[in-house]
Amino acid sequence: MKTVLVASSKGGVGKTTIATHLAAQSALSGLSTVLVDADPQASSTRWAERRAGLQSAVLPIDGTRRSWHKAVPEDAQRLVIDAAAGAMRDDLDSHLEAADAVVVPVQPSVLDMDATVHFLNSLAKHPRVRKGQLRVGLVGNRLKPWTNASQQALDLLKQWPYPVVAQLRDSQAYVMLTGLGKSLFDYQSAQVRDHQEDWQPLLRWLKK
Repeated sequence: MKTVLVASSKGGVGKTTIATHLAAQSALSGLSTVLVDADPQASSTRWAERRAGLQSAVLPIDGTRRSWHKAVPEDAQRLVIDAAAGAMRDDLDSHLEAADAVVVPVQPSVLDMDATVHFLNSLAKHPRVRKGQLRVGLVGNRLKPWTNASQQALDLLKQWPYPVVAQLRDSQAYVMLTGLGKSLFDYQSAQVRDHQEDWQPLLRWLKK
C-alpha cells in the first residue's frame, strides 16, 4: 500500500484539493483508496461522503484520532492523508512514519513561501527525511503562468532543495468540483484535459 501525505503549515494553499484529487485519481484507476482526514475542519471527509454513491468511491477515515491506522482496511491499496492546516513536523510524526511521499503545496505569494520555508526546515529534521528515506515534493498551486508573480515564484521554488513536482494553474473549477465530491479526473472534456495534464508530473513522481 502506497501512502501519500499532503501537508503544509499554511492554511488555504489547496491542500485538501490536492489530497482529494489524488484520492479520486487513484480510485478511478481501480485502486481501493482510503482518504485519511487529519484536519478538524473535515473538508476531505465531506468530499468523500458526497462521492459515496460512485463506483470510484473513496473511504474516509478520521485522522484526528491517534488510532486512525486501525481503521484502515487490510485490502487498501492507496492511502492519501490530508494533514491538518497549520501542522508542523512534530504534529505530523505518526503520518510521516507511515508516508511513502510528502506533497507540499505552495502558492505564489511571499507569505505562503515564507511559511513554507519554515515548514520545510522543520520537516528536514525528521530522521526519515534527513536520511533520504522519505521523498518530499513541492506543488506550485493556483498559479497564473501569464503573470510575473507566478514565474518569479516558480524560479524561486526551483532553487529550493526539494523538487517542484507539479505546477497547477488557478481555476474556479476546483472549488466547484470539491463541493460535488468530484475531481478533474471524473471528466473528459477538452478544457478539463488541459488541466489534467498539469497533474501528470506529480502522478509520475508518485509512481517512482
